[in-house]
Amino acid sequence: MSARELTCREIADFLMAYEDGELAPAERSQFDAHLAVCPDCVAYLASYRKTVALGRRAFADLDAAAANEVPAELVEAVLAARRRRR
Repeated sequence: MSARELTCREIADFLMAYEDGELAPAERSQFDAHLAVCPDCVAYLASYRKTVALGRRAFADLDAAAANEVPAELVEAVLAARRRRR
C-alpha cells in the first residue's frame, strides 16, 4: 500500500491482515484513518469481527454432537438451489 488514502475496496481486501496485526505501522495508520471517516467500513469491520467470532464458536468443540435432524425446509432449499444451478 502506498501513502495515499485507502479505498473501501482496499479496506476489504486487507481486513484479515489488519485484524491479525500483520500490517506495518504505516499501513495500519492508513486503515485507522480511513475507518475514522467511513461509517460503511466501520460497519463492515464490525460484521467481519462478528462473523469470525461466530465461526470460532461454531468450531470450538469439534467433538460436539451435531443436530440429529435437519429441517425439511432447509433440505428442500438446498436441493432446489442445486437444481437451479444445472
